[in-house]
Amino acid sequence: MHTSRVVVLVALAIGCRTAPPYKRPPVNAPATFRGAMDDSTRAESIGEQKWSEIFRDEELQKLIRRALAENYDVRIAATRIMQARAQLTITRADQFPTIVADANASRARTPTTERGGIVIPASTDNFLRLDALLSWELDFWGKFRNATEAQRATLLGTRWAARAVLVSVVNQVAQGYFTLRELDLELEIARRALTTRQESVRLTRVQEAGGTVSLLDVRQAEQLEYTAASVITNTQRLIEQQENALSILLAQNPGDIRRGLTLVDQPEPPAVPTGLPSSLLDRRPDIREAEQALIAANAEIGVAKAALFPAISLTADAGLQSNALSALVSGPSALWGVAGGVVQQVFNAGRLKANVALTEARKEELIYTYRQTVLQAFREVSDALVAYEKAHVLRQQLAQLVASTQDAARLSDIRYRGGVSSYLEVLTSQTSLFNAELTQAQARLGELLALVQLYTALGGGWNTPP
Repeated sequence: MHTSRVVVLVALAIGCRTAPPYKRPPVNAPATFRGAMDDSTRAESIGEQKWSEIFRDEELQKLIRRALAENYDVRIAATRIMQARAQLTITRADQFPTIVADANASRARTPTTERGGIVIPASTDNFLRLDALLSWELDFWGKFRNATEAQRATLLGTRWAARAVLVSVVNQVAQGYFTLRELDLELEIARRALTTRQESVRLTRVQEAGGTVSLLDVRQAEQLEYTAASVITNTQRLIEQQENALSILLAQNPGDIRRGLTLVDQPEPPAVPTGLPSSLLDRRPDIREAEQALIAANAEIGVAKAALFPAISLTADAGLQSNALSALVSGPSALWGVAGGVVQQVFNAGRLKANVALTEARKEELIYTYRQTVLQAFREVSDALVAYEKAHVLRQQLAQLVASTQDAARLSDIRYRGGVSSYLEVLTSQTSLFNAELTQAQARLGELLALVQLYTALGGGWNTPP
């Protein structure tokens, strides 16, 4: 009879799960990303490749490695993992009994007394006691198991959040470095233009002194010189500020940043396969983090439902008591007691049922959050694909524009020196060339930034070691 009761209780404790079974919410994943090439889903996604295979500038690789090791956001994310791991241990401990040990020693003196003519001499007595108290709330309804499952999902979500930080750091360092190299190119263009324009101003002044040109031509030549000088000053400001921003990512004081390849020499992958959109669900850290939050919310429903049932607890007390240490260890001084209890809330004004409804509503919210995160990921990949493709085409078009404006500037200078046109024509041509060269540099930066965004959108860097 007793054996059958034990079996029933064990089966009840194991089989009662108040949390609903978890299933990943279905999402309407497209067969291919919008803007992807027809064969881009057949090859392994570049999101699976290491960042060192995508960014092959050695100096950039050094910056990324240092940022991954020293960046404060990375360190903060690591401490959050430690906190979540400790919280899991705390939560899981509720599934096990708690044992408290207690030791007491006292000494009491009784004075001489007289009772019925009998004198009772004074005495001194020692009292020693050792106790161990065990208390255990049995997890019949899965309250503690579900709480542990929720906290374990929170820990996994924190780990994926840390991975997202790593991806973000790789993204920020790469973008910051390419932006710095683009500013370096702008500075080079402006300095080259300034040198040419200073020579033009010198020659124009000589011609004006000889009476072959007017003072207006001198002033127009000076405009070109001053424009290039102002661009140099502003670009130098932007370069130092960009170096400062990169320094912070490296967790160091603002300072110089070492350069590697120039902007135009930065290598690009020969192809940018995207892989299947469905594989993005397992690679993007933000999607995995959102799913772990949903798993935790699902388990919290079980915790809330378990609170509707009685709390069953066991307590046991065992110890030793004596007035002498030798008797405490060897004498018949043992004492013990065992008790069980059941506690059920009879009236709580609907609080427990409302708590169940609250956890179910939170889960419903996180289902929508998960689906929204997935949709946003699909959009980011498609946006990056079209940006990368159009930036590549734009750079080729601007290369033709620069070649055309270079020839126009050359012809304008010849016409001016031959006395066919005024210096205004030269001014216009030189300004167009200068702007075209700067725009071409910015287009090259846009192409590289689009590559970084595409790599990030595809979950690139998610397997980067911290």
